[in-house]
This record gives sequence, C-alpha cells and structure tokens, in this order.
Amino acid sequence: MISDIHWLGHDTFKIVGEKVVYTDPFKLKKSDKADVILITHEHYDHCSPDDVRKIQTPQTVVVAPADCCAKLSGNLRAVKAGDRIDADGIEVEVVPSYNANKKFHTKDRGWVGYIFKVRGQRIYLAGDTDLIPEMSAIRADVALLPVSGTYVMTAEEAVRAALEIRPGIAVPMHYGSIVGTKDDARRFAEGLKGKVEVVLLEEE
Repeated sequence: MISDIHWLGHDTFKIVGEKVVYTDPFKLKKSDKADVILITHEHYDHCSPDDVRKIQTPQTVVVAPADCCAKLSGNLRAVKAGDRIDADGIEVEVVPSYNANKKFHTKDRGWVGYIFKVRGQRIYLAGDTDLIPEMSAIRADVALLPVSGTYVMTAEEAVRAALEIRPGIAVPMHYGSIVGTKDDARRFAEGLKGKVEVVLLEEE
C-alpha cells in the first residue's frame, strides 16, 4: 500500500489505486489528472485554486469545506465533519480537524480531515490539527499526521495521536515547506519505534 502513496511536499499526497486521489494540492511541480481531490481547509497552502486547476478535469470530484468551494469551480462537493460520501467510487468519511491550544484553525471554522478508502485500505488525512479527542474514534490502516508544531501538532503530540489511532503505518507530513524540518519527522519516528511502523517518504 505504501508504494501507492507519493508525498509531493507539505500536506500534498498523490495516492494511486482504483482512482487517483490528491490531497491539499500545493506547489505542484507538474500537471496531472486527478479523479478525486480532497481539501481540508481554506488556507492558501491547502486550498490553492491554481494548483487544483493543474490536476483538474471536468470529471474530477473536488471534496472540500464550503469556504473552500467558494474559491473553486468544477465538480464540487461541499462537506462538513460527520459526512460520508462516495466520490467517484472512493468512500470518504469527513472528520473534525482543529487546534486545541492555538487559534490558527479553530473548531468553529468547520475545517476537516478525511478517512478515505483506496485498495481496501483506510487512509486518514488529519489536516491541520492538534491532538484532539475525536482521534480516539478513528480507525485507519495508514495515518498521515502533521508533526511540525507552530500551526499543528508537535512531533511528540503526533506520537500520542498515532498511539490513539494505532494505524498499521504512520506517515509524517506538514514539514519541510512552510514550517518544520526532517528533524520533526525523525523525532516522530523515534517516538513510535517498536509501537507503530513509521514510513518517512521522500518528497517527489
């Protein structure tokens, strides 16, 4: 499964399965064709209309909170936490994503993370979030978790999140671009050694 997941930097992943799924496309180096695009919230480094257009076709399903949809065009599906939808054959569950102890991503804005199924595997995209109580209910085979602190969880908090979720594989994200370094990813991996398998993907 992990070979189907390509990290394109920050919170941007390309997941190749029955369909091609992109998450939070930002600073894409080349054009492509996405079947489904998942956008977590409307900050410029997650909801980038120019980057969406690079991978969007008339058939592409763009799943995003309503404030993001206002910036985009095409085949849009506005969602909120608690929704479950079928996006071109990809099962998508929408879950909360917010800051618990800072004000960059407050709960009242209704921004989200996603659990989506590719090749029978449940992939959790946490979005820009802290360690929040709702994570204890999340079940995923692969968890994509922010680790850089400042705007999101620190590496240590992300370790605690992974221990709550207990995925088969955890992948650190949200570092190496705007904030955070490989050291954050390494600290995350070290904290989970012997408990949860961590894969540090090389940016493509």
